[in-house]
Amino acid sequence: MREVTPVSSEDLFVVLNHYNAKFDFPVHFHPEYEINLVLNSKGKRIIGDSILDYNSPDLVLIGPNTPHAWTGNVNNLNAQVVTIQFDGHFFNEKMLKKKFATSIKNMFEKAARGILFPAETIDKLQGRLIKLSEMHGFDSFMGFLSILYDLSISRNQTILASQGFVGQFDTNNSHRISKVISYLQENLINDIKIKQVADLVNMSETAFSHFFKKRTQRSFSEYLTDMRISYAARQILETDRNISEICFISGFNNLSNFNRTFKGRYGCTPGEFRSQQQFLTRH
Repeated sequence: MREVTPVSSEDLFVVLNHYNAKFDFPVHFHPEYEINLVLNSKGKRIIGDSILDYNSPDLVLIGPNTPHAWTGNVNNLNAQVVTIQFDGHFFNEKMLKKKFATSIKNMFEKAARGILFPAETIDKLQGRLIKLSEMHGFDSFMGFLSILYDLSISRNQTILASQGFVGQFDTNNSHRISKVISYLQENLINDIKIKQVADLVNMSETAFSHFFKKRTQRSFSEYLTDMRISYAARQILETDRNISEICFISGFNNLSNFNRTFKGRYGCTPGEFRSQQQFLTRH
């Protein structure tokens, strides 16, 4: 499923420092890069089509739209997860062509398959990754860039997912899909029928259903529900609107159905989801 991240257009990156991590979030993907440090836990790590055991500490960089998840012992009260999410576009193409950024550019290209970093890199960066959530202003910017650079030049990196898996969840390479997504975003509050959308791209309902599922790995109704839940989650994180209002502007016409769907997606109620902002630091 696609996750809505708390990274806004005003953020360079966000840091989520979760103590007593529950590892109850399902396999998901998002268009942002993610650095994930897992401490005091062991279990399974899923990155694309790579499903491997991990032990503490575990440090991985995941590229845009690569599905991922960690499982662990939910009764382990010492488990900690530090997650840094960022939009790679703040490094524009011109900057990535500079000599100093060569290693970062190469790392970003490999990140689509997930990069596992060795113990010696974790020893060097663990304290700095944790401290990043406590930094502010220009110091946090410099600290973040320093971490990215040191990750990019580390040796003995392991690529996790297979080459054939890359890009399966990227819907940006289809003009028809882009047109459909733009339409859905503009009309999310309305009652959207599949025939309306199929007509938009000059296809029959049956042909459109097959085409859409092949491109997105989900049915049209599943995708629309995910989009509405993702929009609602961002409204919960970024606005002071009450939950009832968010329910209706996201295209749900029933509050109990909205709460049930939201909990099925995120494992918590909308109110509980809003309270999780205490773990979040914006930079």
